[in-house]
Amino acid sequence: MNPSSIDTGEKKRDEHLKSAGFFDIEKNKKITFISDSFEKSGKDNLYNLSGNLTIKGVTRKIKLDVEFGGIMKDPYGNEKAGFTINGKINRKDWGLTGNAALDSGGVMVSDEVSINCEVELLKQKSA
Repeated sequence: MNPSSIDTGEKKRDEHLKSAGFFDIEKNKKITFISDSFEKSGKDNLYNLSGNLTIKGVTRKIKLDVEFGGIMKDPYGNEKAGFTINGKINRKDWGLTGNAALDSGGVMVSDEVSINCEVELLKQKSA
């Protein structure tokens, strides 16, 4: 993923996230995740996905929960599989330290970041 593509719908927030205090897009052009393990968790349709997440040149091992949603054919006869992926990381582990105190108390950005993905895979048809 290219962090310069961040779009939260709020221009000032996007500019701040792209700055040196967060993703530093001038120096860091990619955020990557490379899986090294995908295992059944012991519960129906649930799996554990592990791998290395690299942000701002810092690589850390993370674990994600995966739920297999099933396989279906769409109206065009294409076979698809659906997955939901969830996990949490601490942004400071990757040097994402920027923050600001709020007048009401607390801080603007939580240290904990939720990862939530809905993934649909398409089975490639034979040539």
